[in-house]
Amino acid sequence: MSVSPVRKVPTGIAGFDRMAHGGLPEGRTTLITGTAGSAKTLFASQYLAGGILEHDEPGVFITFEEPPADIRANQISLGWDIAAWERQGLWRFVDGSPDPREETSLAGSWDLGALMARVEHAVEEVGARRVALDSLGAVLSEYSEVPRVRRELRALVFRLRELGVTAVMTAERNSEYGDISRWGVEEFVAEDVIVLRNILEHEQARRTMQILKFRGTTHRKGEFPFAVISDRGLVALPLTGADLSDLPSRADRIASGNAKLDEMCGGGPFRDSISLVSGATGTGKTLTVTEFMKGAVEAGERALLFAFEESREQLIRNARGWGVDYEQMERDGLLRIVAFYPEVASLEEHLVAITDVVRDFDPQRFALDSLSALERASSPRGFRHFVIGVTSMLKERGITGMYTSTTQTLLGGESVTESHISTLTDEIILLRYVEIAGEVRRAISVLKMRGSEHDRTIREIEIDHEGMHIGAPLRHISGVLAGAPRQTRIAAPNS
Repeated sequence: MSVSPVRKVPTGIAGFDRMAHGGLPEGRTTLITGTAGSAKTLFASQYLAGGILEHDEPGVFITFEEPPADIRANQISLGWDIAAWERQGLWRFVDGSPDPREETSLAGSWDLGALMARVEHAVEEVGARRVALDSLGAVLSEYSEVPRVRRELRALVFRLRELGVTAVMTAERNSEYGDISRWGVEEFVAEDVIVLRNILEHEQARRTMQILKFRGTTHRKGEFPFAVISDRGLVALPLTGADLSDLPSRADRIASGNAKLDEMCGGGPFRDSISLVSGATGTGKTLTVTEFMKGAVEAGERALLFAFEESREQLIRNARGWGVDYEQMERDGLLRIVAFYPEVASLEEHLVAITDVVRDFDPQRFALDSLSALERASSPRGFRHFVIGVTSMLKERGITGMYTSTTQTLLGGESVTESHISTLTDEIILLRYVEIAGEVRRAISVLKMRGSEHDRTIREIEIDHEGMHIGAPLRHISGVLAGAPRQTRIAAPNS
C-alpha cells in the first residue's frame, strides 16, 4: 500500500510558510498557543484571510470570546473587510461568545455536539476549506476534570478531520516558557502545535514563534522572530531559508570609495561580503560609509543607506562637507536614504522595513549606521536575531554590506556590538584615536579580511573636505587596538 506525503496549505502569513516548508499540514487541526497578547487571534484571522485573498477559499471562524462585531472592527485596519466577505459567502462566523448579561455554565452533561452541528452547517453552506477556532480556553475553563477536557478535544479534532477542513485552534498558556497549554493536554490531542511568544527581556519586548511539532512532515527548527505590522498583519522572520552550502560566494571585488583602503584590504571588499566598521564617535565611521556610497554611484550601482543615529538632513550636510552630493545621487536614482530613530519600532519591525525597501529598491550596496544605536533599544538575543536576519538577506541577494558600531570609550577597545556579531562579518575595520606628542590623531587598521591577505599595519588617517586620507604606518606606537596607545622607544644605533 502506498503512503502519500503530507501536503501543506499556504497560510498567507508572510514568512511563516518558509518556516513551515509550505504551510500547515492539510486536513489537520493545528494548535496555536500563547500568552495574552501574543497574536493568537490575529494568526487565526490571517489564516482565513490568506485563504480568501490568495486562493479564493472560503473559511469559517468560530469565536468563543470576542463577539463577531469586535473581530470585524479589529481587522478592518489591516484592510480585511470581513463584512464584505460575509456578504460574498467567503467568511462565516459561528458565534459561541458569551452574553455578558447571562450567567452560563458548561459543566455537567454539556458537550460540543451542538456546537459542531452549527460548524458543520456553516462549512457546508459556504464550502469552507479552512476553519479557525478562537479560543478553546473560554470553553474548556468550564470543565473541572482533565479527562473530560481530553475527551471533548479529541471529539472536536476528529469531527474537523471528518469535515475535510484544515483548521487552527487557539489556546492560552500561563507563561512564555512554562507549560505549553493551560490544561496540559491540548498539545497532545492536536496533531500540530505552534507556540507564539511575546517576551519582555531587559525592558524590551520581543515577539517569536516556534513550530513545536508537525507530525510526519518537516519544518524549520527553533524560535524565530515575528512582527505585527499595522497594515499587513503578522509577518514572520525566518532569518534565512537557505543553507550555508546554498549561499553563493563571489571572488570579484568592488571599490569601497577609498583607493587606499582598498589597497589595505588586498584589493577591495568582495562583492558579497559584509564589513563592520568599529570606532569611537568622531573617528570616521559615517565618513567610511559615505565613501562606500560614493563608490557605488561611481560604479553605476544603486546604494541604500539606513541611518539610526542621524537624520537624513544631517547625513546630506555631512556628506556635502566631504565633497559628496547625496541629493544629486538621489535625483539620479542611485541612492536612497532611510532614517529612523531606533525607538520608533521594534527590531522585528525594523527588519521588516529594511527587507521591504531592499526588495523595492534592489540595491547592489547596503549600509547600516549604526548597529550600536539599535542594540541599545533591544535585548541581546533580539539584537543578534536582527543582525542575522539582515546579514542573511544581504547574502542571499549578493548585496555588499557595511555596518558601523561605536566603541564604549573614546580611546577604543572592543565594542559591545562587535563582540556579538564579529563572526557574522567578513571584514572588520577599526578606527581609533591616538595621542602623539600631545596631539589627538586618528588611526585605521584592517583587523579581519576573510578569504584574502590584507595590510596588517596601523595607519594614520586625516579627514578634510575631500574625505579620508590614509597615511603611513604608525611604527613607534603600541597599544592602539587595546585603547591604551603609548609611544615606544626608538633603539639607538650600534656604536
